[in-house]
Amino acid sequence: MKIVAVSDDGVTISQHFGRAPFYVVVTVEGDKIVHKETREKSGHHTFAAHHADVKPGERHGYDAGAEVRHANMVSAIADCQVLLAGGMGWGAYESLQNSNIKPIATDVRDIDEAVQRYLDGKLENLMERLH
Repeated sequence: MKIVAVSDDGVTISQHFGRAPFYVVVTVEGDKIVHKETREKSGHHTFAAHHADVKPGERHGYDAGAEVRHANMVSAIADCQVLLAGGMGWGAYESLQNSNIKPIATDVRDIDEAVQRYLDGKLENLMERLH
């Protein structure tokens, strides 16, 4: 199984899927982490600004071109089954689900701790962190 976390530094989970520049892909066998790799990730830093038209409190990630941006971000992790992020837009969340990747919004910052909690069935999906 492969669990991926979005990250700014390779150690902690980024607070926003779209803004993170890296993926940390954790390969798990049984209940143990057996391999980690960092992959570059496209996102807000590679796409032109696209949240300008979103009003506070509105769901975002549904604007023209969002599906293409999300597909680009997901293509690098198509071999993963679970994605961990501090938060994300609803459009990204649904794109991940449609790609058979289970997105989880979490307040756990440490990647290894979050992976272990997921494996133990103790990582809560905090839907209020979606926007």
